[in-house]
Amino acid sequence: MSEQKMGPGAWWLCLCALCLIAPCQGIRKCMNGITINVILLEDEESPWSLRFVKGVILDAIEIDSAVNVAEGMSFNITPNFGGFNTTLYRQRGCSSSTCEGVDELKNLMVRNLGCAVLGPTCTYATFQMVDFEKGLKLSTPIISAGSFGLSCDYTLNLQRLLPPARKVSDFLINFWKANNKLKPKWETAYVYKKQTHSEDCFWYINALDADSKFAKNISRTVVRKPEDLRQLLKSPKNRTSNLFIMCGSPMDIVEVKDVNVLMRMSVLCSSDKYYVNTTSLPSMRNVLVVTMPNTRNYKVNTMNDYMAAYHDAVLLTGQVLREIAKKPQSEIQQMEYVNVNYFRNISFNGSAGYYKLDKYGDRDVNLSIIYTTNDNKYRILFRFDTELNQTTLIETDPSFIWGSRLPNFKPDSGTARHTHLFLLRQNRRDRRVRKRWSHIASLLVTLLENSELNVVSLKIVILKELKHSDGNFDETEKIELNALLQIDYYNLTKFYGTVKFDQGVFGVFEYGERGSLKYVLNDKISYPEETFMDWEFKISVMYDIAKGMSYLHSSDIQVHGRLKSTNCVVDNRMVVKITDFGCNSFLSPGTDLWTAPEHLRKHGTSQKGDVYSFAIISQEIVLRKCTFYTEYCSDRAEKLLRVIMSYFRPDLNFETASEKEAEVYMLIKSCWDEDPEKRPDFKKIENSLGKIISKIHNQDNESYMDNMIRRLQMYSRNLEHLVEERTALYKAERDRADCLNFMLLPGPVVKSLKETGVVEPELYDEVTIYFSDIVGFTTLCQYSTPMDVVDMLNDIYKGFDSIVDHHDVYKVETIGDAYMVASGLPQRNGNRHAVDICHMALDSLAFMSTFQLRHLPGIPVWIRIGIHSGPCAAGVVGIKMPRYCLFGDTVNTASRMESAGHPLRIHVSQPTINILQRTDCKFEYEMRGETYLKGKGTETTYWLTGETGKDYDLPTPPTTENVQRLQQDLAQNILMCLERRAQGSVRRKNRQQKDNNDLESEVESENELPEYLHLATVDNTLSTFL
Repeated sequence: MSEQKMGPGAWWLCLCALCLIAPCQGIRKCMNGITINVILLEDEESPWSLRFVKGVILDAIEIDSAVNVAEGMSFNITPNFGGFNTTLYRQRGCSSSTCEGVDELKNLMVRNLGCAVLGPTCTYATFQMVDFEKGLKLSTPIISAGSFGLSCDYTLNLQRLLPPARKVSDFLINFWKANNKLKPKWETAYVYKKQTHSEDCFWYINALDADSKFAKNISRTVVRKPEDLRQLLKSPKNRTSNLFIMCGSPMDIVEVKDVNVLMRMSVLCSSDKYYVNTTSLPSMRNVLVVTMPNTRNYKVNTMNDYMAAYHDAVLLTGQVLREIAKKPQSEIQQMEYVNVNYFRNISFNGSAGYYKLDKYGDRDVNLSIIYTTNDNKYRILFRFDTELNQTTLIETDPSFIWGSRLPNFKPDSGTARHTHLFLLRQNRRDRRVRKRWSHIASLLVTLLENSELNVVSLKIVILKELKHSDGNFDETEKIELNALLQIDYYNLTKFYGTVKFDQGVFGVFEYGERGSLKYVLNDKISYPEETFMDWEFKISVMYDIAKGMSYLHSSDIQVHGRLKSTNCVVDNRMVVKITDFGCNSFLSPGTDLWTAPEHLRKHGTSQKGDVYSFAIISQEIVLRKCTFYTEYCSDRAEKLLRVIMSYFRPDLNFETASEKEAEVYMLIKSCWDEDPEKRPDFKKIENSLGKIISKIHNQDNESYMDNMIRRLQMYSRNLEHLVEERTALYKAERDRADCLNFMLLPGPVVKSLKETGVVEPELYDEVTIYFSDIVGFTTLCQYSTPMDVVDMLNDIYKGFDSIVDHHDVYKVETIGDAYMVASGLPQRNGNRHAVDICHMALDSLAFMSTFQLRHLPGIPVWIRIGIHSGPCAAGVVGIKMPRYCLFGDTVNTASRMESAGHPLRIHVSQPTINILQRTDCKFEYEMRGETYLKGKGTETTYWLTGETGKDYDLPTPPTTENVQRLQQDLAQNILMCLERRAQGSVRRKNRQQKDNNDLESEVESENELPEYLHLATVDNTLSTFL
């Protein structure tokens, strides 16, 4: 490969050359697996970026799938997307893609290369894949919308769906030689090679600059500087040709053209605007435009030529695979890979119109040569067929500036006039933003937490609302936004554009992963003083800000106007970047503690005002205290007033400062000087801080490597301390969570859930179950507010819970006024389950003897208790709010024992008594006799009355004959209690009104019963039940 073909990057290609041979995988395998692999540059700007192309490839796959269904094919195209980026290199984009595409291809070859590879577009990346001599021996077809360079010509397996540089060079050679009634034969030309070009323009012009076929046929002179081009345009006598070849946009013509020159011709290439908008610019009258034919079938504002080409590449691949699938199976099985000849000497239709690929896989087109009429309209003058290399005259009587015929190439032949051959690339970004502003597609901006994509493949950005804007920017706003787009500096956040949502219009900015500088300074746990953020680090933070501001002041933005510590963000490498600059049409300067005094007195912005703001930020960095910290004044409004009225500045303690600190303090003091003219500019500040950093290294006799090792050691020690601290917090939080879990579920169940995630249900041969409920609960609720009911149950259950803690029992659940406890599960305890349940029942009954209702004092609360023993099954039920539930006839019987019992009585079944008799405990009980239990029939039951040798102070239970009278008395007693409370409230209210006749009472009158009691009278008390 010659250096003329590949340019300055060719010398290091040997660094990434690989000796790889595609494995023999068989075409059937590629059709059933990953059919196509996509290898594209993934960035924010390139029109062929994977971010833009991926969607149209998926759309094309859907179209191809529909064709397969219609033709009865059993396969579908399956894509695999591989994006590579060049953000690690100083020069981003295609110029640094030499090894990236090969590395991605190497990964694909390990897995499955598929039937075809789409991409890359960059010539540097493609050459490494298709250069058979360098050792990358691939047979799989590669389809590229790009790879324009001469180095990618005549390869074994590359197809190019956009005209390569070879086709453009052949066009120029043949067009120059053409001689007809409108055009003479041309022999010379100037080629203008700009310092920066798009990918296609770079290789188009590079093909003319190289010692190639064009140079052998046309006498050309290369012009590399804009000033040299302008000089040639102004001096016809000093130039050797009237013909100029350029590649760019109409705006490039406007920039280089001189208004004093009357005659000029240029040729531009590959743009659709001449068909969409037929109105031309006056400066284009002496310009010929070379462009693609008007065969596009897509909307220009939704797709570009690169996206359309990759879209159509999928359709071409599907067409080829269907052709192969129709062949006999024996022939298919013998194919090791898809033969590249299926993609050559072929024609098909796609979204970009008609495609015809030659025997080398390069696209042939009918180029249109367009001129501008005298009334500023675009018209087609010639067509050129790149397959036959023939020029066809379209308009025989044009109305153009040259009169009846195009000018001669010699400057001395008649009137001084010249011709530019200008190759215009599709979707040039400069042209788009100059003419109109295009928002970023809202589909490309996704909330991070809602994104299903791999975070590694995303560019994390932050959206900032552009208030008072509907997205239709005026000329001033467009100029500001364009200026922001040009800013690309290490210490300034990148602006990517604007996006429009239903909520408003937002600017898309680079995201600082560690947050604002103010946040970092305040977080002394993650960034501790004297270890992580030592004096040298503070100086480097100030140095980052100074470098960013120095660059900003020298750019078209010129001034920030809103510089403060919240507008400085820190990335994941601890580099400080300035944000919120520009956008003065959307953001007001505002007045804050960072604002210079001259701008507090009179609103405005200036570079010296930014220097003052830098000084305030520097004081924050040095002291790591609040903004504008002073010992004797903490009120923000007072600080602002004192700055406006007099010379008032934040604290800097020079008395206790060391020598190195004093030097920085003096710099800060000079930056907030009252006289703006005495403040240094940021270039001087940057130089001063750079010298201070160098001096620190020299005094410590420490190399940069020693400094790095020392910082890593400090960071390691601090990290160990931080890990210990966070571990302690984690353990405390874990213990709190375990404690809560143990309150909701049994301990063994919690441990099983934590260890295995499941709890197997278990059958227990013998357990004892306790049930209790409140006698007359419905009646109590009828005369209580909902909050009173909640308080009543909470008071009762808290007492029961404290009793449960003293016994080997497990509280199963509470349902309304029902309280359920079990023993003997989940941990078996022999015969102790009946003993512990009986002890707990006696304690609970004793507790109720002294319990008082808060809202109904004097009204007794009685409970019924039922106990039964027997077999039981238990397990965890549910995923959300899981419950440890008991199942079996024992549960039902225990519930019947409670409902068949009496107030203030512990009703015990015969199986439980039998278990108690097997123990050493001396419980006292009396036989109740034969008792009917619903669903069980007649059973012998007992009343548990106590335990020998212990005094439980149990309440005296009512007799069976008194139960009906107690039912009536309960409702009557509640009404009497409420009436007494109401009368007491009235008396208290009357005394308050008598003492405060001049105050309006806010207490509701209680001369009658509360509203919630109007529905309850003494007449219906007999309808209540226990």
